[in-house]
Amino acid sequence: MNFGFDDDQLALAATVRDVLRTHCPPGSLRSQRRPAWEQLAGLGFFGLLLPEAADGLGLTLVDVLPALEETGRACLPGPVVETAVVAPYLLADVPKLASGAVCVGVLPPGQAYAADADLADLLVVVRDGGARVIPRQDVRLAPRRGVDPCRPLFEVTFSRSEPLPVPVGPALARATVATAAQLVGLARELLSVTVGYARVRTQFGAPIGSFQAVKHQLADVAVAVEFAAPLVYRAALTVESDSGDRDASAAKAAAGEAATLAARVALQVHGAIGYTEELDLRFWLARAWSLSAAYGTTAAHRERLRTAITGRHA
Repeated sequence: MNFGFDDDQLALAATVRDVLRTHCPPGSLRSQRRPAWEQLAGLGFFGLLLPEAADGLGLTLVDVLPALEETGRACLPGPVVETAVVAPYLLADVPKLASGAVCVGVLPPGQAYAADADLADLLVVVRDGGARVIPRQDVRLAPRRGVDPCRPLFEVTFSRSEPLPVPVGPALARATVATAAQLVGLARELLSVTVGYARVRTQFGAPIGSFQAVKHQLADVAVAVEFAAPLVYRAALTVESDSGDRDASAAKAAAGEAATLAARVALQVHGAIGYTEELDLRFWLARAWSLSAAYGTTAAHRERLRTAITGRHA
């Protein structure tokens, strides 16, 4: 397949990148829960996938994929995928969704805790093949330990809820692909930062990037990222087709592996300083690990892919 993003799609990504560089610098991750949210809302980011009748732009998932990569590259906190990708499919009739004034959280199937649920005005809980929506005032949250300090987890209980009439499967497939795109962006940033560090960090009188062992590790990350990205792009193209679930699982598995490999190599190349409080790298490491488990772990998606191909369960 000869796949390339058009000028409009790349321009959208460049605009989002500029906004995030200005309003979501690494320092903001230490003190803000939703940096750049207001600025992204001003761009219409949260209405990109909403239909025009709901004040959105009516774009497709492919159109916003490069912009979603940029949110991963910037380690942008907050329920971005849930509000910008899941909500337009499940909650398109909710007023002010396009403006970013309504924040949406999701508790996917198979996961015990909901990420960023404390920020959600509406929480979507997926159970038994269906989805229910709960307003903030009817939700009780209990914080739980998680690996990512900028993506806190909460146990959710609620007293009242409303069933959503639309099928939830397509929305979860879109969320899976969007999360995979964020993982690709994360992996690219981790690789870039690690290459930069390897060029300036010296041992035995030479930059460590000149050592063959370090070169091989960085090359492995680059290959993993370049392998994962086309799978994510394909999944975005086929998300509404019969092969959509299979392609989404392939994309999420590959992107999760690329990001966790990038995180492991970054930590090995940086050494002990890589996970210290002083270095911002720890935020990207934690996000790679937490998003790799979001909307299905790598192992779970590999099992789904194997079953889809062979027709047999393990």
